[in-house]
Amino acid sequence: MSGKKYKAVAALVDHAKLYSLEEAIGLAKKTARTKFDETVDLALKLGVDPKQADQMVRGTVVLPHGTGKKVKILVFAKGEKDKEARDAGADHVGAEDLADKIQKEGWTDFDTVVATPDIMGLVGKLGKVLGPRGLMPNPKTGTVTFDITKAIKDIRAGKVEYRVEKAGIVHVPVGKASFDESKLVDNAKSVIESVLKAKPSTSKGKYLKSASVSTTMGPGIKMDTALIDKLEG
Repeated sequence: MSGKKYKAVAALVDHAKLYSLEEAIGLAKKTARTKFDETVDLALKLGVDPKQADQMVRGTVVLPHGTGKKVKILVFAKGEKDKEARDAGADHVGAEDLADKIQKEGWTDFDTVVATPDIMGLVGKLGKVLGPRGLMPNPKTGTVTFDITKAIKDIRAGKVEYRVEKAGIVHVPVGKASFDESKLVDNAKSVIESVLKAKPSTSKGKYLKSASVSTTMGPGIKMDTALIDKLEG
């Protein structure tokens, strides 16, 4: 987006105002002016210290209307589970061959990784490549499992993972700018409710400090956290 276009889009947003979720989503759709279908991102600033293991906020949520993105799934499996992964529609399936490709070539042409528990010893060695990209399979997020078919089905249905970053912010895509406003709102509500439920018992003070929504190339639109807090339950 050119500087002139961005300024025109930014002028639509009142930066002194705190919008409701519905208003913010509606406005975000109007700020999507590029030729490609921009992703709508939700950013939640949490009152946690991610350096403390007991304040790590992470989880998964299935977006009711999906992400709008074709996700490339890589599965580490052998034998019968290799066949199950292929039958379930995984994009890449293998074991040592894929591990070598990732380690030696730095190959990362995939969006999510699933592995069977018996092969995690092999996958664990790829931590330096997969870890920083948030691609490491994890039992807590259902990506280390023998039920490969379910894992792939959930991902295709719009399952997204989230984890709090160093600055205490959770970033989650909630769909595409081309989605109906109501679908984006439903998806955003599902994410917010999941993050609110994931509040660590050790988190003191205000948990949800700020919230905003933006498109890939658009400005951030701040939301009223007092209204968002009421979504819980």
